[in-house]
Amino acid sequence: MDQLLPSLPKSRTEPDGSAVIRVLSYNIRSLRDDEDALARVIRACEPDLVFIQEAPLFFRWRKHAARLAAKSELVVLSGGATAAGPLLLCSLRAFVERTEDVLLPLTPGLHRRGFATAVVRFAGARVGVVSTHLSLDTAERGAQVELLLDRVASMDVPYAIAAGDVNEPAGGPAFSRLSETLQDCWTVAPWGGEQTFPAAAPDRRIDAVFATRGVEVLACGVPAGLPGISSADLVSATDHLPVLAALHLPAAR
Repeated sequence: MDQLLPSLPKSRTEPDGSAVIRVLSYNIRSLRDDEDALARVIRACEPDLVFIQEAPLFFRWRKHAARLAAKSELVVLSGGATAAGPLLLCSLRAFVERTEDVLLPLTPGLHRRGFATAVVRFAGARVGVVSTHLSLDTAERGAQVELLLDRVASMDVPYAIAAGDVNEPAGGPAFSRLSETLQDCWTVAPWGGEQTFPAAAPDRRIDAVFATRGVEVLACGVPAGLPGISSADLVSATDHLPVLAALHLPAAR
């Protein structure tokens, strides 16, 4: 029987207009595994934002993204094939200001990469969000981290969240660069599990949620043991484990 985790803060709006939100980062391996198990995991996490990597890219990719969103009781926010794989889903709590899909420079012989980005509001809190899946190549990955940080800095928002598959264990140069500039939410407020890959026997943390200073990190980690999530679903959904974070966003002043 799966051991239950301590409770995670629920999404809510505070009297001062600030908001507590749940965000989930998840590499879904192009929906090649058990899509129903995947949707069950996402629903059980009760996220306001889902930062997806490896969304379907080819035939009827929009239909596949919309189907996953519907099964997860969410809607498509941005990304997919137009961002080379990163995708954003959101709950109806989110008021969408704008979205933009960004394709990164292509290195010959390597996969195209991109960012799915948006600016959304939760009550009086305004936040920029970026879903990313960094390169397997060390040099290209380092360059993409700088582009990611530049994108976050240029979004003209009081707060930002970047999440995704770093394709490098925590402590590596790209991961460390992100952690130096942004808050690594797991390190700030660890909750649940740490290792994210491979799902069946995780031995490294390569997926993460990062947030700018000023965002209060309440909890972050792999939601194994969260009510409604079984170890069987986590293993059959995809080859990565998800990362779930509860964040407090102060209201704009």
